[in-house]
Amino acid sequence: MPEAGHETHEYGGFGSQAPLVRLAEGQHAVFALSQARGLGYTARTIQSRTEIARFHRVYRRVYSLVPKRLLSREGRWMAAVLACGEGAVLSHRSAAAVHGLRPTDRQNIDVTIPRRSGRGQRGIDLHRSTVLTGADVTIVNAIPCTTVARTLFDLAGVVNRRAVERAFDQGDAMEVLNLREIEAQLERNPSRPAARVIRAILEEHYIGSTITESPLEEAFLALCRRIGVPQPELNKWIDLGDGEPPIKADFVWRRARVIVETDGDGFHGTRQARQRDPRRDQRAMLAGWRPVRTTWAQVNYRPRELESALPRLLRA
Repeated sequence: MPEAGHETHEYGGFGSQAPLVRLAEGQHAVFALSQARGLGYTARTIQSRTEIARFHRVYRRVYSLVPKRLLSREGRWMAAVLACGEGAVLSHRSAAAVHGLRPTDRQNIDVTIPRRSGRGQRGIDLHRSTVLTGADVTIVNAIPCTTVARTLFDLAGVVNRRAVERAFDQGDAMEVLNLREIEAQLERNPSRPAARVIRAILEEHYIGSTITESPLEEAFLALCRRIGVPQPELNKWIDLGDGEPPIKADFVWRRARVIVETDGDGFHGTRQARQRDPRRDQRAMLAGWRPVRTTWAQVNYRPRELESALPRLLRA
C-alpha cells in the first residue's frame, strides 16, 4: 500500500516512478513504442494497456498518458515528431510557432525528416530533406525542431512573403535572428524557391520596421503598399514638445508630419478612449502634425476612400 499522506498516480497501470512514465512526463505526456521497448516493455504490454484505456494511441506506434483530446499543444507536436521516426524534427509553420516567430491555428503539424523516404500519417505534413544537418536542429521546450534560421527559410516556402517579413521582424524583436545563419542557409540551399523570397526580403525589407500589433494594422499596411505610398514607421513614440508625455502612433510619416491611427473597437471603442483620443489629436495638431483616424470598416470595406485620400494627405 502507498505510504499514508503521499499521493500516488497510476499511468497505464504503472506507478508514477516507472521509467516509461518518467520518460513520457518529460515529453509532454507522450512516448513512442520504440522508446518503450528500449526500456524493456514489450509491444504486447503497451497494446494491452491501450485496449483498457490506460494508454491512448495518438499516431501509429505513438501513445500518450492521457486521452488525445487532453494533450497540450506541445504534446501534439511532440507526438507528431515521434511518429515520424529517427531524426524527425518539428519544422515550417509549427516550428515558427514553437519559436514564437509566428502563431498558427493549423490542425496539421509540419515535421521534417532527414531523408528522401518516409511514411506520412494523417494530420502530419511530412517534409523530406537530404540537406538537414545537426546544425539545423535545436531543442525548444523539450521538442526537437529546426533552428530559427532554418525555420525562417522553410517558412518562406509555404507562406506568403509578408508573413515571412513579419516572422523576420518578430525574430529581430526577440533578438533571436542571426543573419549570418540566414546567409548560411542561402549558401546551402541556393536553388530552392524559398531562397528567392529570402534574398528579396534581405535586399528590400528593413528588418524590424514593420511589426504590426493587430490585424487592422496589418490590413492598413497592406493598403499602403498596394497604393505605393512611402513606407511609414509603425508604432513609434513621438515627443510633441509640449511638456506632456509622448504619444505612441500607429503609423507615422515624419517628413509629411502625418499620423494615422487605426481605431479598433477593442482599444479605441471604450469610454476612456473616446475621452482620450480627441485631446491626443489636439496636442498633435498644435505640434504641427496631422492626425488621421481610420477604422476596420473603412480599411476592409471602403478602401477606395483611403486610397484616394492618403496620397493627397502625404503630398499636402
